[in-house]
Amino acid sequence: MELDLVKTFIEYHIDITRRVWDSIDHITEEQFLADDAYSRGSLRNLVVHLASTDRRWLAGLKNLPDVGHLKFEDYPTRAAARETFENVAKELSEYVRALTAEELTQHAENIPAPRWTVLLHLVNHGTDHRSTVLQRLTELGAPTFDQDFILWLRGKR
Repeated sequence: MELDLVKTFIEYHIDITRRVWDSIDHITEEQFLADDAYSRGSLRNLVVHLASTDRRWLAGLKNLPDVGHLKFEDYPTRAAARETFENVAKELSEYVRALTAEELTQHAENIPAPRWTVLLHLVNHGTDHRSTVLQRLTELGAPTFDQDFILWLRGKR
């Protein structure tokens, strides 16, 4: 797997998630915390789940002990949840920037697949949950956008 390709996909994943956060800023705290029967529940739960998943897999990729899942109730506000996202995004970005082509094809100690597969899984997982968030934001009247990878690439030109 080509290192530059994986780095580009991770950059997309982080950038598009930041754009989702910008849309979240257009709703109230009550709307952010409101429960929903689909998926993880509230918008808060969805975005915390995304950060938690990235954080947990990243620990595995670094051969660190399992950090477990973040608890939704530990993030009572948008600001608290976004801060966690930004911290995880920074750590993920730094990890991928420092990754070598050889490391990309190697397995982490407790992951039975090459690192590149886990990193692409994070992108795919993010796309799935961002779609749910964007749908709910649309219903709440917040501005949303297309998260297509090719459109993101065009916008970088």
